Amino acid sequence: MPGWSFELSLVSFHSRDQLEQMFETLPLDMPVVVVDNAKGIDHVDELVAQRPNGRYIDSGGGKGFAKASNMGIRTSAYDYVVLGNPDSRPTLEVIQALVDDLERDPELVVSAATMQGTDGRPELGNGGWEPTPRRVLMHVLGAHKIAPASALFARPTPNQPMNPEWLTGACMAVRRKTFLELGGFDETFYVYNEDMALGRAIREAGLRQQLRTDLFVPHGAGGSGAGKTWMLQMRGASMVRYLRKHNAPARVNVMRSMLVAGYAGRTVLSRARGRKATADEHAAYIKGLLVGPPPR
Repeated sequence: MPGWSFELSLVSFHSRDQLEQMFETLPLDMPVVVVDNAKGIDHVDELVAQRPNGRYIDSGGGKGFAKASNMGIRTSAYDYVVLGNPDSRPTLEVIQALVDDLERDPELVVSAATMQGTDGRPELGNGGWEPTPRRVLMHVLGAHKIAPASALFARPTPNQPMNPEWLTGACMAVRRKTFLELGGFDETFYVYNEDMALGRAIREAGLRQQLRTDLFVPHGAGGSGAGKTWMLQMRGASMVRYLRKHNAPARVNVMRSMLVAGYAGRTVLSRARGRKATADEHAAYIKGLLVGPPPR
């Protein structure tokens, strides 16, 4: 559309309330595509219809983040697509800055903002590094609190450069053509680790990605999507799937065993402190590591 060089792509799963709040902060004529993974149950199409440059895609339900995101990106007419979560709150200025990064540097495939949690701090998981036994051990030990780049997941310090090997898709601008040439998000991942797989593909192609530690986006940290224990079990299962795709079986077993042991300790400690919900989440992650994804 004239005046816009990008389209905002969102995957919705029972997320109407979150989308309403997000849209209130963005220009009405901003191009937006919403891929609905809930079969229209909360009438997200009505919200999209109110936007002159809005597109609505009914995925048919239950396609997962990777496949639904690919639907939105493949059907876009724009050179740049900005991925967002319904519970994120990017400003137009942040979105435009990410797109500007791609316009300036043809080897840059992805530029992502730093997501802030409800406590105002950068979230752990703005990106991260390829899993190795050493990094898994450091993650289990909580070493990221002392050495932020030592473990699996990145918690950036504001305005200090950090170069993770993959970046979260919660607020990420992508160069559409290159993204699709790389295969898009790996659709064998229902949710989680598709961003890790994309980072690997970018590195293997000799291209670049960047995390902007000077651009911040408030994030609801799970304010959209399915139930938290369901998501945590899926997260554990996706991690094992990723490990198996890129590591020998013995190496997978070492890393999985360390994760199970570490989260078992966290489960026990959370229960001892009376934090039942947190303990249940850790236990769900362990279940995903050991038995695979929950029923869909």
